[in-house]
Amino acid sequence: MSLWKLRLTMYSTLALIIGATTLVLLLLLRASGLALGLGPLIAIVAAFNIVQWLIAPYVIEAVYRVREADPVRYKWLHEVVSELSERSGIEKPKVMIADIPVPNAFAYGSPLTGSRVAVTTGLLSTLSRDEVEAVLGHELGHLAHRDVAIMMAVSLLPAVLYYVGYALLYAPSRRDEESGGAAALGLLMLLASFVLNFFVLGLSRLREYYADRHSAMIVERGARKLQLALAKIVDATSRLAARGLSMSRYSSFKALLIADPTRAVSDAYYVSGHMRGYALVERLKHRRLTLLDQVEELFSTHPNIVKRLRALDEVAAELGQV
Repeated sequence: MSLWKLRLTMYSTLALIIGATTLVLLLLLRASGLALGLGPLIAIVAAFNIVQWLIAPYVIEAVYRVREADPVRYKWLHEVVSELSERSGIEKPKVMIADIPVPNAFAYGSPLTGSRVAVTTGLLSTLSRDEVEAVLGHELGHLAHRDVAIMMAVSLLPAVLYYVGYALLYAPSRRDEESGGAAALGLLMLLASFVLNFFVLGLSRLREYYADRHSAMIVERGARKLQLALAKIVDATSRLAARGLSMSRYSSFKALLIADPTRAVSDAYYVSGHMRGYALVERLKHRRLTLLDQVEELFSTHPNIVKRLRALDEVAAELGQV
């Protein structure tokens, strides 16, 4: 599993999405009669991406109620991040706490804020310190691979096409021919957004496998610890959902999270309520994947939990963590 494959996929996806978005916007502008060349259009798209990249961390922190981790109260957390950052060959990111009950974690940042890694209060109350260490190893993998900024860029552009297309599709017009032309352009942009999202989702799933592997490499028995952490995250999140907590409110930036909270219920469907520890891991790992599972994964930001746990088995065997 070479890092070159991840990097090639990241940059190819970015180039494809920027190119396709620029082409669609150019067609839109020409159809609307605006005389704007390709060069200025590319400049507009680039400027738009830079601005959203710079301010995205502030939006994320507002949505997930993030604060800086107190260096006294969370001394152990700072120490773990420092040690794992050194092993990863990166500078220590700022350590943050997200005040939400759902167990999860995420890495993010921009030139304005620097790199940051956050764990939720739900994660700290669900996992042991060893398991939190494995989760942090995963998140630092995203920073080491520099895939966070790429994901922010490639995720936004299809969304731009979608909202502009939606506006055109339902835009009021005084003339039937104008209305028909706007609707046709709107449908074109919606279709382009739909297709490009498949590339974004594929990249998102791929980078999760690489971050899992990174954790296994820098944490002692990291593959096994991360397997248990992922299984417990899925189980605890599904229990919260069963008690009525809406997961959609925490899915705004789900591509950044270590596990998609909206999929927890389906991921944990076959798990007995009495399972704990590695029995939970084994039950999930040996679940038979159905055609529906395969189709659902195509629309998911994260790999199916069964595939993810099995991939960590392969990493553990390769690294001698059996």
